Amino acid sequence: MVNESQLTIERVQTGVRMEKRLLKVLKALAEYHDMSLGDLVEGIVLHAFDGKVPFSSSSLERIRDLKKFYDLDLDSSASHRLSEIKQQKVTSNGVGRGGKARREKRP
Repeated sequence: MVNESQLTIERVQTGVRMEKRLLKVLKALAEYHDMSLGDLVEGIVLHAFDGKVPFSSSSLERIRDLKKFYDLDLDSSASHRLSEIKQQKVTSNGVGRGGKARREKRP
């Protein structure tokens, strides 16, 4: 039985690309609030769609701390100016177009 205040929804898996340090701050903030990253992003978007601020003053303070920790120096003024670093294409033998072999990451 669904509580009157609960809403039944359907979630889908998505592959969203975003700036690395921004994602680290979001993950840390979600962990701090003991929620999933998806739940955090849903909440932020729903608040933004209503023109409301999604965070309390204490959460904003935590975000400032996390931005310092992860060296995130971006703010809303950067949102339409972000440009992704072009990744070098790697062939099936692990050699990029520049002739250098791709190094495997070790755990």
